[in-house]
Amino acid sequence: MEEPDDQDTNGGKSERSKSDGRQSHSSRSASKSAMKEDYKSVEDTGETLTEGEESYLGDNESDVEHLEGSSSSFQDDYVESTGKSQYMETPVPDAEEAEEEVKKKISESFFYDYMELASMPFVTPDSNIPLDLLTLVHSFGYECRKRANLQLLDSNMVLYIAGNQLIFLNLKTKEQTYLRSSSGRGIGVIGVHPKKTYFTVAEKGVFPKIIIYEYPSLRPYRILQGGTDLAYAYVDFNCDGTLLASVGGNPDHTLTIWNWKEEQPLLRTKAFSQEVFKVTFNPEDDQHLTTSGSGHIKFWEMALTFTGLKLQGSLGRFGKTATNDIEGYVELPDGKVLSGSEWGNMLLWEGGHIKVELSRAAGKPCHQGPINQIMLDEGEVITIGSDGCVRIWDFETIDTADTIDETGLLEIEPINELQVDKNVRLFSMIKMNEIGNNFWLSQDSNGAIWKLDLSFSNITQDPECLFSFHSGAIEALAVSPLTYLMATTGLDCSVRLYDFASKTPLVQMKFKQGGTALAWVPQLVSFFGAQITAGFEDGVVRILELYDPKGLTIFVGRKRVSDADIRLKQVFKPHTSPVTALAYDRDGEVLATGSRDQTVFFFEVERDYKPIGYITTPGPVCQLTWSTSSHPESTLLIICENGYVLEAPFPTIKEEEEDHDVVSYEIKDMCIKCFHFSSIKSKILRLIEIAKRKKQKELKEKEKEERRKNLEADMGEDGEKELHGEEEEEEEEPLPEIFIPLTPCHILCGFYSGPGKFWVSLGGYDSGFLYHCEFPPYDKSSDITEKKDEPFDFRLLEDTEDNPITTITFSINQEMMFCGMQNGAIRVYILNKNDPSLTNMEDYWHFSMHDNNYGCIKAISTSFDDHFLVTTGADSNIFVFNIFSEFELKKVMKAKVPSPRFGIETEPIPEDIEDPKAYSIENARRKREHDKLMKEGEEIKAEKRERIKALRNQLQKLLQMNEELPKHMQFKRTDFDLDSKIRAEIDRKTANKIQRVEKELAWEKEKHQLGLMKLQNRFRGSLESDTIVVHAIQSDHKISSYRLVKPSKYSKSKRPSQSERRASKFERFEKEGTGRKDSRRDTGGSISVPKESIIEKGKKFRPKTLSEIMVENQIEKTRKLILKADRAQLKIQQRKKEWEEMYKSKPDDDYEDPKDVQAIKEAQLYMGDFNLKTAPDYKIPEHMRINAAKKEEELGYLDSMVLTHSFHDNKMHMNKCIVSLRDLKVAVIEEIQCLVQELKNIQSTLPESKHIPIPQIPQIYPEEVPEKRFQYDEETLLAFKWQQMKNQAETAPQVEEAASAGSAGSFLRLFSGKDGDLMTRDSLSRSSKASVFNLDIPKFMEFERTDPTEVELEIMKRDEIKHVYMQQYLINRIKELIVTFDAELRLLRHQKLKLDTQMKLSDLHHVTLFQEMLLLKNFEKQENILQERVNSLDKEEQDMQWKINETLKEMEEKKNEVAKVQDQEKALYAGFQAALGENNKFANFLMKVLKKRIKRVKKKEVEGDADEDEESGESSEEESSLESDEDESGSEDEVFDDSICPTNCDMGLFELALQLREKRLDIEEALAEEKKMIDNLRKEYDTLSKKVKIVATNLNMAEEALEAYQHEKQQRLNELLVVIPLKLHQIEYVVFGEIPSDLSGTLVFSNHSLGRLQERIVQLHEENSQQQKLNKECRERRKQLIREKREMAKTIQKMEETVSQLMVSKFGRVINLEALQTLSVNTTLEELKVKKLRKELSNAKEMKMWEEKIAQVQWELMMKTKEHTKKLHQMNDLCIEKKKLDSQLNILQNQQGNAFQGPRKADTVAREKVTELIQVQAERILALKEEVALLRKKGGLVLPPIHSPQENE
Repeated sequence: MEEPDDQDTNGGKSERSKSDGRQSHSSRSASKSAMKEDYKSVEDTGETLTEGEESYLGDNESDVEHLEGSSSSFQDDYVESTGKSQYMETPVPDAEEAEEEVKKKISESFFYDYMELASMPFVTPDSNIPLDLLTLVHSFGYECRKRANLQLLDSNMVLYIAGNQLIFLNLKTKEQTYLRSSSGRGIGVIGVHPKKTYFTVAEKGVFPKIIIYEYPSLRPYRILQGGTDLAYAYVDFNCDGTLLASVGGNPDHTLTIWNWKEEQPLLRTKAFSQEVFKVTFNPEDDQHLTTSGSGHIKFWEMALTFTGLKLQGSLGRFGKTATNDIEGYVELPDGKVLSGSEWGNMLLWEGGHIKVELSRAAGKPCHQGPINQIMLDEGEVITIGSDGCVRIWDFETIDTADTIDETGLLEIEPINELQVDKNVRLFSMIKMNEIGNNFWLSQDSNGAIWKLDLSFSNITQDPECLFSFHSGAIEALAVSPLTYLMATTGLDCSVRLYDFASKTPLVQMKFKQGGTALAWVPQLVSFFGAQITAGFEDGVVRILELYDPKGLTIFVGRKRVSDADIRLKQVFKPHTSPVTALAYDRDGEVLATGSRDQTVFFFEVERDYKPIGYITTPGPVCQLTWSTSSHPESTLLIICENGYVLEAPFPTIKEEEEDHDVVSYEIKDMCIKCFHFSSIKSKILRLIEIAKRKKQKELKEKEKEERRKNLEADMGEDGEKELHGEEEEEEEEPLPEIFIPLTPCHILCGFYSGPGKFWVSLGGYDSGFLYHCEFPPYDKSSDITEKKDEPFDFRLLEDTEDNPITTITFSINQEMMFCGMQNGAIRVYILNKNDPSLTNMEDYWHFSMHDNNYGCIKAISTSFDDHFLVTTGADSNIFVFNIFSEFELKKVMKAKVPSPRFGIETEPIPEDIEDPKAYSIENARRKREHDKLMKEGEEIKAEKRERIKALRNQLQKLLQMNEELPKHMQFKRTDFDLDSKIRAEIDRKTANKIQRVEKELAWEKEKHQLGLMKLQNRFRGSLESDTIVVHAIQSDHKISSYRLVKPSKYSKSKRPSQSERRASKFERFEKEGTGRKDSRRDTGGSISVPKESIIEKGKKFRPKTLSEIMVENQIEKTRKLILKADRAQLKIQQRKKEWEEMYKSKPDDDYEDPKDVQAIKEAQLYMGDFNLKTAPDYKIPEHMRINAAKKEEELGYLDSMVLTHSFHDNKMHMNKCIVSLRDLKVAVIEEIQCLVQELKNIQSTLPESKHIPIPQIPQIYPEEVPEKRFQYDEETLLAFKWQQMKNQAETAPQVEEAASAGSAGSFLRLFSGKDGDLMTRDSLSRSSKASVFNLDIPKFMEFERTDPTEVELEIMKRDEIKHVYMQQYLINRIKELIVTFDAELRLLRHQKLKLDTQMKLSDLHHVTLFQEMLLLKNFEKQENILQERVNSLDKEEQDMQWKINETLKEMEEKKNEVAKVQDQEKALYAGFQAALGENNKFANFLMKVLKKRIKRVKKKEVEGDADEDEESGESSEEESSLESDEDESGSEDEVFDDSICPTNCDMGLFELALQLREKRLDIEEALAEEKKMIDNLRKEYDTLSKKVKIVATNLNMAEEALEAYQHEKQQRLNELLVVIPLKLHQIEYVVFGEIPSDLSGTLVFSNHSLGRLQERIVQLHEENSQQQKLNKECRERRKQLIREKREMAKTIQKMEETVSQLMVSKFGRVINLEALQTLSVNTTLEELKVKKLRKELSNAKEMKMWEEKIAQVQWELMMKTKEHTKKLHQMNDLCIEKKKLDSQLNILQNQQGNAFQGPRKADTVAREKVTELIQVQAERILALKEEVALLRKKGGLVLPPIHSPQENE
């Protein structure tokens, strides 16, 4: 434990470190103040330069000290990171003492001081500015896109980060509590301890800290340092909270494991080279961690290596899956990791690789977008995604998931899902600890905190939005000029209003585009301050009206009235780019709007914002400011981002009459002054440097003057020379160069200081100063883009070199200037009254509030009374501060919402501009002018067309007149052509136009073809058969086919059922392990058999020797003898086995068949009772118990049946039948057409009186041939085009409906006409054939009519009768065809209705099964728990029963051993008594010697596994027994002495008594030991028996609980509604002949089952009589068997006596027949004989082989000798030749000098050749040079190349 002194020292150290930090800040400020004094000295006289010199030098020294301090602090941090914390004692130089030093632990009651840690505002030294100048009152913002920025401390307290603040929000009271960061550089991430007693704050900054606070006291408990360089990205506690893991952000990404209570880092390593999002411990194993981030996931393990504990990371390999950023993941209990992906699927990782990718059915992703968080809660996997959905998945399905194909995808479906709301992007979620509820808090990255109920029950609550905020940067802020109201807007497309006095958000309004600018309409325009002007990113400006809805007229049924409401009052679009600035002039007459489209628009406010005009600016506008009333004229200050500042005068307002003929709103005659900023920062720095050097030079001159005087006094003239030499050595450094950036720095903000003067703040290079500028005089001729203007004054801003001012506002009295900084800090300058020139800007207050990295302050404003200050930042935060005042504010303050105007509820809301592409005001006016010009052009074109039409008519008249002339006077058509070329040109142009149009439409044509193909593939490609409706001809019956979709590939690869699932590794090993070994053994044997058979076959073809034949004969003889003995042995064993089985199968006298017992038991239980499942006492049999897996398997089987097998085939068969019926109808219609044509021909010969009405020909409906809907021709396309044009022309909805109906009718008629055409062709041909072949109708010639003769009359009469008959026959035939077809249709319709009924029943069954499966899944978890308990208890009971049985066996064995020992003791006494004999006078003495108890050392050794206590207990018992023995022996010693044998006593008997005494003592010790062990076993048995009873009781209770749960489950299943279709005759439950209204008491029972029950009654009666008869027969049979058994026993006894007599007579005694039968040859001897024969044969073979080898070697030796002799001869010849060559060489050496005395001819020839070659090459070089020179000249002649004479040759 740490002492209080240690705490003080620690606190002192923290104070010192804090003071060091503050000193460093003050040193920086001091250096800036020195620079300030230096640049002031530039403006003042040169005398002031000497005053600032000392401060400059002092600054350098302080900077050096600061650097030293920082280096020492870095060293301290390094020491702490290596394990030597600040709580260690001072190290001792001696190494031995250092090793013995013990580290002191931090006291658990130790806490840091929060006020010493928290960052404080900086105030200029020696100023009177209070530290609490600004006090944070409330925060309306929330960084919804910050990772893990929602933590829960208890059920009502939420914790989140807001800039440099940590906010504690009470969910009930909505109160906020704040903690400040310690570094003042922002907070990186927060985390909460698992026990909710601590929370950690990981900060940002240089070497930031991790501070652990205690909750709820909020005191700093521990501080961790050295974990990262700049910022922390994530922190996480392990499951028991003893360790903390942290990961850093850029640039180091360091992963650190902390023992946070001791402030010690345990392990540290680099996590990854890219951004790391998260780090978490595995909840089941603290030794494993996981990190994820940009493009990676990594798995870590704390491994113990030979160098110590290390963090070993394994990077996850994506393999075929695309690399992506992983945001959400969860560690599963078995070590696998489940992660999300950017495209919404889940990835299951195992062993560093993706095991399977999980998606939803049909390839849909699990979420539409990234999965941001995955959690494991109560055995379910919960995922949240950017699509706003929360989905629940089955854990077992995911845990056992595996790939089924090469794609690596597995399709699963969620158990439940919750769509929170539209436009919701869930980022993180945390569970609320409410008992009995399943509530969660969710962080929405679109700016909200939601409360979600994930119980998914009937009483589940809808998602509740607890808080709503801006998401993303807040672009603009406006504060009411009358009350404590403010409005904000951002790119999240919302405008929000707040009452910042009462800390209440009032109302929000959503739009299509994001807001970029706001302005509260001044009181001069809206007296009650009820209007707000908002600018948006699409260039639209909206006037919004705020009112209190409580003042409206109350209507009946109106919902709860809010405190405020907004309505749209007016909307207009002046710009095409985002509106960046809005400003009302000081009189409220003109509104100016600025935009990034480089325009400023003016509107007249009084006339409903009528446009005045606009001016263009040289750059994007960033700020507009009107001059104040102190200026003589109202002017507008326009600040552009790119360095331009303009001043525009008040625009002149034109009358209405002047506005009609204006083409554009642009104002071109406005006198605009322009200031183009030019950088002077380098000049300022140069002047400051000159001033510094001047000061330094003056100081040096003073020093030199003093030294000169001293040297003159000491050394005289020599001193002056030395001084001059030193002056010459000094050289001045060059001054800094003048630098002007090429790209102008952005102007961030500005404000008027006076007429024509203004201040601006710039970013980039020019930051660090405020520049005072003045507009040059207006010059119309000058080019503003070329001019460069410089400020005439500036003010140095401390610590703003890289942190410029982005926005500025003033208090009402202009005494305070509030500045918003780029790093999110607030700076307040205290000014003098009425000082627009900012002469005194020395004292300021500075404090970091918003995030330092991305929390740039976008807007800052004070309230109307200067009591409050409001800031908004790019980090989504809105802070409200209380400005320090000497007057106390009221305790309760609330803003007053303006009352509604009279009649506001009846005013129509103006139509909003929602289209971002809508015309702006200027573009609309230009469009109107363009349309006017186009209209005028069209009128001119129409006049020209009329003239051309008149000329064309005149030409037509001339052509007509020409045609009326005689032939010889007519002109040719070509004579009318003025020029033939004109017509050819027209034709050519027409062809070119057609070709061009075809090319232009080629892409459209291809596009529409592809679109048509895609539509067909999408909607028709998947169809197996379309719907065909066949109508009956006479009746209204019709039949339609099934619209079948092709079975997808996913239906074939369904998820395997429970029985089909792949077994686990252990199960596969269990099932296949032995089988594989056996199969391997079998395969090994099978493989070896062919080899042996091959060898044997090879041996068969080889001739055998005599020795082999002898060996084989001997072996065969021995084998036969052994085989005979083995068969006899086998026969005996088989007979024994049969006898044993027969004796085993013999039942006991009281044996009962278990099946009969069970049957009797069931009969007793259920006899006469048919238990229904709804009965309260119904017990579910084991085999009928159902669970979710079985039900899922049943459902999957039904799905497979529906999708793949019978149902689909039946539908296909029915569709084929309907198609064939349709074809039959087509054939019938064609035949009827032929018959009708024949009828017409017949009736043409009959008189009308005998005509029978011709039946109407049936028609084919379009829906009967749906495939023809997709057949079209040019007529169809033209009709469709005409109809489309007609629909476009008609606007009225009624007309549109009529047109659509007409188009449908025409479309149908078109197809019906085509069908008729198609059919009439065949029918006509058939009718013509029929008329030719069937009837011979005479054709009468046109002759003069004469009266027919009798014969002719007779013939005509016969023909008439024949035609009448044929007419009737054909009509009957037509009717027969129609009736037959209708009958076929009705029959098929009846079959289809049956099939529909079956399908509907299967659908209902499917629904029932699915409901049962859902219900069973809800019961499955608890049922598994109960079943596991029953199984564990059952197993425990069996184990204990086994132990009891083992104990009983041991007890029986011990009892047997005790009996044996007692028998030994009795035998010992009996033997000794026999040795004594009778009448031995020393018998009593020797018996006493034998029975005497003596003391002796025990030989028993204590077993090694016994405990020490038991050993000591046993030794004490032994000692006590020995003492008692001594007492007894002592008493007996007085009577006799057993150490001396008495006289006349047999010495042998005395020695035997002593020996037997030792044996007796051993026996007694063994007996005592056995009894002791029996007692222990009995105790153990009693203990186990008690435990068994307890376990049996628990097991019964568990089984009863399981049975009750099963009963409850069955009851819930019984409550499910099952649809059963019944006919009226099937219902027998009637009351007074009617079906009752309440059918709850009815029972649905099949007739078949009822008949079986009735038949069963008769069967049971018959079975009963049969059983009685059978029982009687069995009794008689039993008596007979008993008699036969007695007779058989007598027969066996006689046969045994006969066998014994035969043995005695044959062998002389009774012998063992089995031994006699198994007697065989001596196998060992026979084997040795065979071995001897084989050895002799092998030795003979080996001898023969060696003899052959010797002969072979002798032959090789002889050949080698011959070869060697031959080589010797060759060597002799070579030696002779060498001798000859030596003699010739000596002769040549003597003649060598003479050969080289004269010139050699060969050298001369070679030299000549080389010379000639050089000359040729020189000539070729000259020729090439000349050729090059010619080629360089234009038109030069190229000569052929010069060849050398050698080449020519």
